[in-house]
Amino acid sequence: MADRRFVHITNVASSEIYPTWPENALRANIYVIVSFALNRVYTEYYRAQGYAFDITSSTSYDQAFVEGRDIFANISRLVDELFNDYIVRRGHVEPMFSSYCNGTTATCNGLSQWGSYYLAMQGYTPYRILQYYYGSDIDLVFDVPEANVYPSFPGRLLRRGSEGEEVRTLQIRLRRISRSFPAVPLVDVNTGVFDGLTDAAVRGFQRTFGMTADGIVLPVVKNQTKNVRLS
Repeated sequence: MADRRFVHITNVASSEIYPTWPENALRANIYVIVSFALNRVYTEYYRAQGYAFDITSSTSYDQAFVEGRDIFANISRLVDELFNDYIVRRGHVEPMFSSYCNGTTATCNGLSQWGSYYLAMQGYTPYRILQYYYGSDIDLVFDVPEANVYPSFPGRLLRRGSEGEEVRTLQIRLRRISRSFPAVPLVDVNTGVFDGLTDAAVRGFQRTFGMTADGIVLPVVKNQTKNVRLS
């Protein structure tokens, strides 16, 4: 499994955590790293804003990716085992946005990497470590089949009055995005019809991300550098 996504996860894990840590801490951190990256791809967080990449290599926003760095053998083995597993919030299907930080020079509302080390030293399992930081309403999804990543934009303009499976997909994604961005109105039914609620959600999304709030769904591309693409 030597594709770019696997390389990304092994690189980030080798850059952010220590191979000498207890295995339960390593496993918990790898679940978090995988879920974070998948969430960025799944929600099209950057592509929806017009950028031509999925995730950055800046720890201010995303994950530490160091081009050409050495990879630790035990971390590579664990990533190979856990690569198709991720965290979900119970009742949701999307990979959870698993925020995390090192817990020393930076703290956050999520997993503390050094904190996970100390919990593992106390005998916590990977799942208990994750529950400690994210709450009891999380689940782990195992052995999800790999698939190519395709953009949600269907290749044709969508606007009020449009119908079809592409609109249904748009509604599903808007509903999930609204959970993280309350300014995007909730589309609670996937009708496949671009109705007034869908139009309001699209306009809310556009305003949230600094786009022209015209209710028209089109791809936007910006030239950006210093990024790591997962697809």
